[in-house]
Amino acid sequence: MAVAVVTGSCGLIGSETARFFCELGFDVVGIDNDMRRRFFGEEASTARNRLLLQSQYPSRYRHYDSDVRDQGEIERIFQRYGKDIALVVHTAAQPSHDWAAREPMTDFTVNANGTLILLEAARRYCPDTVFIYTSTNKVYGDTPNTLPLLEMETRWEIDPAHQYTNGIDESMSIDQSTHSLFGVSKIAADALVQEYGRYFQMRTTCFRGGCLTGPNHAGTALHGFLAYLMKCVCSRHPYEVYGYKGKQVRDNIHSADLVAAFYEVFKNPRAGEVYNIGGSRYSNCSMLEAIALCEEIAGERLQWTYKDANRVGDHIWYISDTRKFKSHYPGWRQTYGLRALLEDIYAKNVERWTSEAGMIATENP
Repeated sequence: MAVAVVTGSCGLIGSETARFFCELGFDVVGIDNDMRRRFFGEEASTARNRLLLQSQYPSRYRHYDSDVRDQGEIERIFQRYGKDIALVVHTAAQPSHDWAAREPMTDFTVNANGTLILLEAARRYCPDTVFIYTSTNKVYGDTPNTLPLLEMETRWEIDPAHQYTNGIDESMSIDQSTHSLFGVSKIAADALVQEYGRYFQMRTTCFRGGCLTGPNHAGTALHGFLAYLMKCVCSRHPYEVYGYKGKQVRDNIHSADLVAAFYEVFKNPRAGEVYNIGGSRYSNCSMLEAIALCEEIAGERLQWTYKDANRVGDHIWYISDTRKFKSHYPGWRQTYGLRALLEDIYAKNVERWTSEAGMIATENP
């Protein structure tokens, strides 16, 4: 039976990927040591997703509590399954701008060194595998902030005459901008994945994601914009907005739609390819618009405050142009618009969030 190796298998995208390929009949090898818990605290732990995968797919899902930086352990896993590995989906990462500045060495070794170790293991033991990497739009640094933007009532918007009016495409330069250290470590990994495709003719693909989200996202203050926002609304937890008058725009893609894109690549892979992927014009919002919609769906008011200083390297306006991917894979369709996406996050988490909030209130009267 074909094997799919999924790193970060208990995170948002990893767990969605693991479930998808288990349902297709793959044997899924999950690699996840719950570093997210170390990065962001107990509330960000991926242990719940691990237990769900193990209980739902006891004969399909095999979990390895391994670190992608451990070259010996990663090689042992790849050697064990060898050429049965038909797919590698690499989602493991340190995903936060702010956290990267606290521990640059950890950030870089997880994001860059870990990716190199996985690529080398794939090249040695399963060179014909399809290797998919979840990169980020932060490889473009703050270059998007130089675009001609117009201030609207609830958002910033690009000049409609500009070439990027449909969204930012892969032609944008990644040079001469402020990326944050996180963005730099992801650039290094992104370039490695491309190079292994071009130099070694491996079937590698980079997805430069906008805001990736969904109901399995363990959102925290430092990462997981929409999931954390909805959680704060439901649990009546204070929320902070940083800079740009709260009008900064993000495009948001449901994890299920992203994994469907992975499957299209698996069926018809290319070498060294790069795609911008996100909610595009189909699913995007400003911070102010997201707050209003979350409040409407939950029927609660958010307690939020504003800080004028924006996060370093943060985008004022970013919408992905997904037309290149759609031209290569015309069978792919987005199924979740913004409201449907937020309603899914709410419906699958509200009971747990409100229960947890009630327990905290009881413990701290």
